[in-house]
Amino acid sequence: MKKYKFTISGDEYDVHIKDIEENIATIEVNGTKYQVEIKGEVKSSKTPKLVRKPVVQQPGEGQIKKQQSSGGTAVKAPLPGTIFKMLVAVGDEVKEGQNLLIMEAMKMENQVLAEKSGQITAVKVKEGDAVLQDDVLIEIS
Repeated sequence: MKKYKFTISGDEYDVHIKDIEENIATIEVNGTKYQVEIKGEVKSSKTPKLVRKPVVQQPGEGQIKKQQSSGGTAVKAPLPGTIFKMLVAVGDEVKEGQNLLIMEAMKMENQVLAEKSGQITAVKVKEGDAVLQDDVLIEIS
């Protein structure tokens, strides 16, 4: 809302511009409201309008791709970190709850445990590797 003081023929008026939509302005002059039509060039909004091209999806985009499973259980990284020490190798038999490796995350050593009993079929990381959350570390069958 903008406020102005107008002097017309020696008389002073307090004018408050309340709203302007297209070429109609709502104003208040000395407490009385008026709808005023604006003639001539109407200023457009200074707010730019975002114009985008329609999104065209590539073939296969937006579809969920299934990962090939080895039939085993994947042990995933619980949080981002670095592999500090490997405690198992391919072919080792492990029991549920057994410590598989130690990873350093958030300046702490975290133990990654086996989620089920079985044999280690694949070790996807080595000591010193940086991993992200949910990266597959070890596969157990």
